[in-house]
Amino acid sequence: MIIALGLLAVCMLVMLLTWYWQLYRNNAGWVDVVWSALLGLLAVSYAVAGDGSDLLRWLTALMGGVWSLRLTSHLAVRVAGEPEDGRYQAMREHWGAQQQMKLLWFFQAQALIAWLFGWVFWATANNASGWSLWVLLALLVWVISIAGENLADRQLAAFKRRSDSRGKTCREGLWRYSRHPNYFFEWLHWCSYPLLAIGSGHWWVALLGTVVMFMFLYRVTGIPYTEQQALKSRGDDYRRYQQTTSAFFPWPPKTVNE
Repeated sequence: MIIALGLLAVCMLVMLLTWYWQLYRNNAGWVDVVWSALLGLLAVSYAVAGDGSDLLRWLTALMGGVWSLRLTSHLAVRVAGEPEDGRYQAMREHWGAQQQMKLLWFFQAQALIAWLFGWVFWATANNASGWSLWVLLALLVWVISIAGENLADRQLAAFKRRSDSRGKTCREGLWRYSRHPNYFFEWLHWCSYPLLAIGSGHWWVALLGTVVMFMFLYRVTGIPYTEQQALKSRGDDYRRYQQTTSAFFPWPPKTVNE
């Protein structure tokens, strides 16, 4: 518990510094970059301090660390090279003169959320089990999720670089089968940890993290805000996309008569 509380303090301090950083950059999107980096830090920290088998501690550090490094670098490039995300612009407008104080509380809330999700890594790093089919299945799910999320990000970036993409919606590659394949594979990544935690009395902690992440992506901070901004920027083109394409789970598109 002392280690966990120490990590919470680190998360809050890092997010405080991130809040100061966004004051000068005028871009609150850096909270997403740091959030993903903190999860990698938590994965490695719990792997080092855990009481589980060497195998599962190494896998916790590897899986959590590589996932975090990929996502953090991807988000950092995007946030540094683009204007502030529309979600945060809307938050600033809504909060008006109190925006900075409320952003400070928002950043600290993100530190707490990152810390809470970090308990997933605690559960896997304290599993004393060795090699098993569950471990192999966890690695398979993890590899598929990392590859899928990377592919979705690359396909979207390639579409945005095209001169004819302005005001249009990407319907190519994985984006033909899901409106948010990046979110789907992000969630799939979290599905690998309950498998890795099987054999431990704490496996339910990892399972709970997977369920909560699904709710966040599907109902809270992911799809709702992203679609709201997409409708503002792409209008009817995105409405047609909503009618034909699955919101989350990849599925063949529907045919809609106009």
